[in-house]
Amino acid sequence: MCGIIGIVANGPANQAIYDGLTVLQHRGQDAAGIMTCDGSHLHLRKSNGLVRDTFHTRHMLRLLGSMGIGHVRYPTAGCESSAEAQPFYVNSPYGISLAHNGNLTNANTLKQELFQEDLRQINTESDSEILLNVFAHELQRQGKLRMEVSDVFSAVTGVHRRCEGAYAAIAMITGYGILGFRDPCGIRPVVYGKRETPAGTDYIIASESVALDVLGFELIRDIAPGEAVFIGLDGQVHTRQCAAKVIHSPCIFEFVYLARPDSIIDNISVYKARLRMGDRLAEKIRRVRPDHDFDVVIPIPDTSRTSALQLAYRLGLKYREGFMKNRYIGRTFIMPGQQQRKKSVRQKLNAIDLEFSGKNVLLVDDSIVRGTTSSQIIQMARDAGANKVYFASAAPPVRFPNVYGIDMPAVDELIAHGRTEEEVQQEIGADWLVYQDLDDLIEAVSKGNPDIERFDSSVFTGEYITGNVGSDYLNGLRAARNDSAKSDRRSSDDEAIDLHNTA
Repeated sequence: MCGIIGIVANGPANQAIYDGLTVLQHRGQDAAGIMTCDGSHLHLRKSNGLVRDTFHTRHMLRLLGSMGIGHVRYPTAGCESSAEAQPFYVNSPYGISLAHNGNLTNANTLKQELFQEDLRQINTESDSEILLNVFAHELQRQGKLRMEVSDVFSAVTGVHRRCEGAYAAIAMITGYGILGFRDPCGIRPVVYGKRETPAGTDYIIASESVALDVLGFELIRDIAPGEAVFIGLDGQVHTRQCAAKVIHSPCIFEFVYLARPDSIIDNISVYKARLRMGDRLAEKIRRVRPDHDFDVVIPIPDTSRTSALQLAYRLGLKYREGFMKNRYIGRTFIMPGQQQRKKSVRQKLNAIDLEFSGKNVLLVDDSIVRGTTSSQIIQMARDAGANKVYFASAAPPVRFPNVYGIDMPAVDELIAHGRTEEEVQQEIGADWLVYQDLDDLIEAVSKGNPDIERFDSSVFTGEYITGNVGSDYLNGLRAARNDSAKSDRRSSDDEAIDLHNTA
């Protein structure tokens, strides 16, 4: 899960890219990077950390040029070293840099092909560097000293032919322009827009429409699955469908958790989709527990607020804010290490006792992943004096890992994997647990755009829409994503840093 942005402007692009990355910070809090192009010169700053910690005045002053791309990252199955912060760069052909959101499921095969057939060396464990080199090789195959737009689209066609999995990407070609492209299933989101200035028209490509809103850009539309959009330094916009077969299948978890509620993805308002999730969940509660004794509905901030508010309205119940959030703690379901997650939950949330004391409370969350957060919050509610604590999830049980760019844990660490809903209820310590039904979730999201025939719901069903995810791949993912493996990688990185500092 990452955030990407690219801008072609009529003045310095650095500040707009920085501001856009801060808006997309919810998509990645591990590392940030910006690369700008000033004529034939490139300028790069990237490091681990938040946007505000990565870029200081001295860095911004060096990011010259009217064109650039930026990236914020959560690590997935790869290393967490700063060497994997994006954008990545290759000098041939023309000088290309790239920022990527998603995950290539055939990365190992591609890495071998790049070395043995394309004679390209991959320096990191990041599949984004692989994607960049595949694109660069396909563009180099055109064999031209001066690139034409048709060559770019031919290269993207080659990417679609070779790469499998999820990729929403922005590439910057030195001296030419920026390119946005999306995999043939359109799993991860990406949009583009424009704004008029006295000097001319500026263009932007970004993960979510909210980045356009904040920067004063007008949303043109989403980049379609399999499509490529090239924006030249002359301000000309070129688009082409580059995939032979397209089946639009956006990730439904974007609407549940990942995206900001004020974004519009594939013509679907995330906010309205979450309202409808609350409607559907209220209908299910009426159906399966008509004699409920809830006194109050309390959301677990922040993502569940919209669904919880609508659920309370539909059930005719009081809605109260029972938890105060420390906004300087990151998203806990992606944090490495069980002890760190447990500590972070207590640091992140504090209960308001008067909203819990003596009451039967229905807590609402967007989803339950590991269950670590849920069980601690339920205990916090009891400690605050709740009589009974019920729990509602706006999403179905998460039983399977995500392979398309979300750093969900290994399958054994998913609390719902191999357990019934009643067993999950016991594990998290709730007096009653209710999950959203998958059909209701799909209906809640798809109502915003009936043209979308299917969604990637693999975290709930285990059915991977690209069709190339087998047991060997999942076993490898399990080995890379479990907490002990991540701990080993962090220890190795720390040793390397210590050695570097000692030298």
